[in-house]
Formats: sequence, C-alpha cells, structure tokens
Amino acid sequence: MMGFLIALGVLLLVSIIWMVYRIQTLVSVVKGSEKKVATGSNKVNAALFLLFLIGSGVLMFWYSIKEFDTYHLPIASEHGVVTDNLFWVTMAVTGIVFIITHILLFWFSYRYQYKEENTAAFYPDNNKLEILWTLVPAAVLTVLVVSGWKAWSDITAPAPENAHVIEVMGYQFAWEFRYPGKDKQLGNYDYRLINPTNSRGIDFTDKNALDDFPAQKVVIPVGEPVLFKIRSRDVLHSVFAPHMRLKMDAVPGMPTRFWFVPTKTTAQMRAELKDDEFVYEIACTEVCGGGHFSMRREIEVVEPEEYQKWFAEQKTFVEMDPALIADAPSEIKELAQIESAE
Repeated sequence: MMGFLIALGVLLLVSIIWMVYRIQTLVSVVKGSEKKVATGSNKVNAALFLLFLIGSGVLMFWYSIKEFDTYHLPIASEHGVVTDNLFWVTMAVTGIVFIITHILLFWFSYRYQYKEENTAAFYPDNNKLEILWTLVPAAVLTVLVVSGWKAWSDITAPAPENAHVIEVMGYQFAWEFRYPGKDKQLGNYDYRLINPTNSRGIDFTDKNALDDFPAQKVVIPVGEPVLFKIRSRDVLHSVFAPHMRLKMDAVPGMPTRFWFVPTKTTAQMRAELKDDEFVYEIACTEVCGGGHFSMRREIEVVEPEEYQKWFAEQKTFVEMDPALIADAPSEIKELAQIESAE
C-alpha cells in the first residue's frame, strides 16, 4: 500500500511540473517572447481524427446490424407497436443529427488544423440562422414529446372494464402475484397486517379478499386486456416485461398501474423463435439490493379457454390457510365457508 501511495505521489509531482512548464510556455507565447512553431504532430492528430471517425462509424453500424435481433425483441402486446414506432422515429431523428454533427466535428478538426498561414474567419452573428436552429429543434421535440405523452397517457389510463386484474407486489428479493376471485375485485391490504403468514398484508376482514388467490407465475389470456396493479413492500423496484414493452416502477406507499393487451401466446412465440424453452418474463430494473438479480418470474400467455380452466382450478388464500381468518368476524367466516363450497 505504501509503495502504491509513493508511486501515486511521484506521478502527481511529475504531472504538476509538466503543467507548470506548459503554462510558462503559453505565457511566453502570449507575451511574444516565444514564437509558436507548428510541428508534424498537427497533421498526425488531424489524420487520427478522421481515422477515429471512420473506424468508430464502421464499428457502430456493423455492431448495430449484427446484434439487431439481440436488442430488438419481438413485440407481444398491442401498445408495444406504438412504443416501438416512437422509439425508432426518435432514434431516426436524433441519430441523423448525431451522425451529421459528429462528421462535421471531426472534419472541422482535420480541415482547420493549425497552419501558420491560416487566418480565422470573423463571423459575428446571423439572426436568420439563430431563429432557424432554434425553431426547428423546438418543433421536432414538441412533436416527439406530445407523441410520447399521448402513448404514456393511454397505457396508464383506466383499464377497460373487462380487464383481468393482477396485483404485482415487489419486495427484497422476489415478486408476489395476487388474483381476484369470481367477484373480480381485489381485497384491501394494509402494510400493518404483514406478518409471516400474510406476507402481502391482505385485509381478510374485507369480503372481496376471501376469494383472492396467489400464483407462482402470471397467467394471462391472449387478446384480452390485462391490468397490473403494482406496489412495493419495502424499497423501489421496477416491473419490466420486455416483450410486452412494459416497464413501471413499484414505489413504496404509491401504487402504480399498467394495462396492456397480449397478442401472442407463449406457444406462438416459441414457434416464431423456434425455441421450445422460451418464456416471457418479469424482471426488476431497479438495483434494489444484493439479491436484485433473483427477481425474475414467468409470464405465461395462453388461449382464453385455457386461462378460464386454469383460473377455476386455483385455491384461495383462505382455502390454503384457514387460520388467516381465525380472528375475523363471524359473518366473514360464514361468507368464506359459502364461497369455498361453491
């Protein structure tokens, strides 16, 4: 450790001495006591600018085309088409500007390299040019922002009345899912009710909670609207389903939502990709702690008939653990018995 510190100190000392020397040289040039001499390094550096521009440009296009299928996943939701269109329009606009400005940047560095006979041009202002490069970007950005705002408003707006509701709760370090039963209404929850047997904090004195049931994976029907009601039990998480183009933060104390319509079943996507092991997934895209990597769950998209069959086979929280309503009022217990008998 001491040797490293000594080496670092020597490096800093040499750097300081070099900087002092350079400052003295620049001061001499300004005072006129030393004439600035152009060396061959100007041509070398100018040529390197062009080589870097060409080399990095070729690599960028080559890699983007080669890995296109890796970073552009197939779309499996209706709004995903809108989202992707917005992305590629934005990429085209910003990409064209990026390429043009960088070509000019590196070309100017080459074209106007230092030469003793060169004289800088004096170009004070141009009001028309100022107005042009202010209004054009403002108009383009306004169109992009308004288009994005409209798409965002649509997917966060109230879901259709026939939407299948699923609660997605994140915690360190997993996801838990809850479905409403036949009444299509999720029961209330309260963080103060969380305990070892009620990890979600569900309020089982609410009659709507009596037919709610858990699931180890998200099962949804193709072609029908699905609403994710999202919350977090501890820290900030983020629900991410890439093929659905779905991403929404799970914020402690602030429930969020996201609704979508899946367009391809898991079986259809497997056939399309020729991959029998493919699964849709939910991941967490917030670094929420040491176990962040383990927050992965599966989404299975099935035909509506298969979904209804699966739905009817699920057992409620109360059926799996009657002790959850041990302290509930007698009318709640009676209602639970009636629903379990149906």
